[in-house]
Amino acid sequence: MKTHTDNRIYLASRSPRRRELLRQIGIAFEILLMREEPRRGVDVDVDEAPLAGEAPAAYVTRIAQTKAEVGWRLIERRRLSPYPVLSADTTVVFDGEIIGKPNNEQHAQQSLQRLSGKTHHVLTAIAVARREHVETALSTSAVEFRELDAHEIRRYVASGEPLDKAGAYAIQGRAAVFVRAISGSYSGIMGLPLFETAELLRRFDVTPV
Repeated sequence: MKTHTDNRIYLASRSPRRRELLRQIGIAFEILLMREEPRRGVDVDVDEAPLAGEAPAAYVTRIAQTKAEVGWRLIERRRLSPYPVLSADTTVVFDGEIIGKPNNEQHAQQSLQRLSGKTHHVLTAIAVARREHVETALSTSAVEFRELDAHEIRRYVASGEPLDKAGAYAIQGRAAVFVRAISGSYSGIMGLPLFETAELLRRFDVTPV
């Protein structure tokens, strides 16, 4: 039985890359701003710190699901149209360790030095929530970097591009020249795996066009 007839969703993310990817597959969306609520005395922040001993796949899935659930609660609180909420979370994993967004330029350089000449994995989890119905999916891709010299790492970091990116790089940006090979989902590495996203949205009666 269909419970959702308007082919539209809320996107619980400020990422311009995720917006571009949704537009690519014809999904109409509205941005759900989650950080306005604290001004009204309501705490909606999502703690993105990994739990002790938490596996990367479990971590990224938990964060995506939590964001979607928080987003749905905001929709109910604000009495917005009941479109499904899509959220996503991306992390880079190297040698079993989560490589998150760098704290500063030095941290970005260190992260890139670790990834130089090696293969790492990019995990992007997506979650969709509507009322009590919540579903998740996970995309895992392997990315192989060529050897990077210290000078080009410094130049790349100085561009500012890696400072808000998981793993300290953007595959769709200047760091594309670092990538020797990928195995998996290119859009997943960007932050929103389109195959998994489309499959999940169909379960909520939202169809890419």
